[in-house]
Amino acid sequence: MHASRARRELAPGSRIRVLVVDRSVVARRMLTHALETDPFIEVVGAASTGAVALQRIPQVNPDVLTLDLEMRDSEGMETLRKVRCLYPEMRVILISSSMQRGAPDTLDALAQGVDDYVSKPPREVRAGGETAVLRGELVPKIRQFFRIAPARTTGAQDLDHTARQPAGPSLGQAVLIGVSTGGPAALAAILPSFPPNFPLPILVVQHMPAQFTRLLANRLSGLCPMPVVEAADGEPVPAGAVLLAPGDYHMRIQREGGRAVVRLDKAPPENSCRPSVDVLFRTAGQVYGAGVLAAVLTGMGVDGLRGAATLKALGATVLAQDEATSVVWGMPGAVVNAGLTDAILPLDSVVPEIIRRIRKS
Repeated sequence: MHASRARRELAPGSRIRVLVVDRSVVARRMLTHALETDPFIEVVGAASTGAVALQRIPQVNPDVLTLDLEMRDSEGMETLRKVRCLYPEMRVILISSSMQRGAPDTLDALAQGVDDYVSKPPREVRAGGETAVLRGELVPKIRQFFRIAPARTTGAQDLDHTARQPAGPSLGQAVLIGVSTGGPAALAAILPSFPPNFPLPILVVQHMPAQFTRLLANRLSGLCPMPVVEAADGEPVPAGAVLLAPGDYHMRIQREGGRAVVRLDKAPPENSCRPSVDVLFRTAGQVYGAGVLAAVLTGMGVDGLRGAATLKALGATVLAQDEATSVVWGMPGAVVNAGLTDAILPLDSVVPEIIRRIRKS
């Protein structure tokens, strides 16, 4: 489980200090070039091994470590364990060139404290383009952990309240969860807390590539008293089970023949995300109306904000994880700042609050 690490405010004129750890000199150079194009980031050093990195950390005092997990033997994972033990406040971003075949290792790393992950550009990216690809992926994931400048948060008055009444008679209740950065650890912490006889479906959107979601579902299913499965197109929404949206597919809930059914599609991303929390919240609201109980957990960006506004207009309940226990307070913070939450809770209080409200209703 991640330590509680709220976003840190940068002092005026200061920059985010990054230590790059990668076995490849070419990759170290590429990562350094990509990061140094950002005015708020300073690369304070580089290391080719975990042992060298651990020696350099007290010398250069980095805020962020980028870590190559694919060093010899299990050095990358061992380095991660030591960093988490010795420097619990330091942010760690995994950099990998083999996310697909290394998906189980990446999930292990996420469970042990990696804050986020980025794929190295594929070989087919032409020379010179790798830096731009990395910059577009890596810089936002580093900056998400810090308060750099006050940004305008979309207020409730700016939102498109397109659905003010339920679309029809409710088919019953459902629990919806939207989560991104820090999500695998958060889900592993809370889903086992649901009782084995929990009567409602739990529908989850976790921002994650396609090759990871099935592995994550399998891993969570081994921890939980109820089944956790990757959702399939056309299947009825089952009570007492957790459905995880597959990576690269939106998960919509539709009413077909008097029952709720999952529909998957590759419509354009929303909020640069597919699957999108907004898509799940919006479509589930059309089916379940005020019977929805939604939770927005740790994550970068604002995905879920518009969906939460739609749900609130329908009379549904919206919970948000608090900043202190979030790895990144982007998604839940946006919902809180828009005035759309019924409760703001530490992570370990989310499931008890869901159960309390369901029993009360």
